[in-house]
Amino acid sequence: MARTHRKVRFLPKGKHKHTEVSAAKGGEEVLRICEGRWKLVILFHLFGGQVRRFSELRRLIPSVSEKMLIQQLRHMERDGVVRRFVHYQVPPKVEYSLTEWGQALCPALDALLTWVDLRPSAEASLCLRLPLGKNLTFLCVLAIRLV
Repeated sequence: MARTHRKVRFLPKGKHKHTEVSAAKGGEEVLRICEGRWKLVILFHLFGGQVRRFSELRRLIPSVSEKMLIQQLRHMERDGVVRRFVHYQVPPKVEYSLTEWGQALCPALDALLTWVDLRPSAEASLCLRLPLGKNLTFLCVLAIRLV
C-alpha cells in the first residue's frame, strides 16, 4: 500500500468548498428567489424585523400595481423568505414580515450595495445601458439612488 507525501484531512463540518458546478447552481437558485422587479424593494422595506401591512407596502411602493405586489409577496412566501399573518377580522388585515432565513439575506444585499459603491462613477451610468438582466440593472440603479 502506497503512502501519500501529504496528510489527507477532511474538511471540518460546516465548511463546504463550492465547486464551479455547485456555485453556478447556487447562483441560479439565488437569482430565482430574488427574481422579479419588486422583490428587492419589498425586502428592503421589510428588513430590520419590521412587520408591514399590505396597505403600508402598497403606499411605500406606489409604482407597483396591487396585482403585482400580491404576486411578488406570494412568491416570496412560497420560497420561505416572507411570513404572512392573516388576522381574521372585518375588514381583513394581512401583515408581512421576513422569516429568519429572509432576514439573513440582509448582509448579502448590503455587501452587493457596498460592491456597487466601489465602482467608479463614470462607469456607474454605463451600468444602466448594459444588458445585465432585470435584477442586476435594478441593483445598480438602487445603489446609485442610495448614494
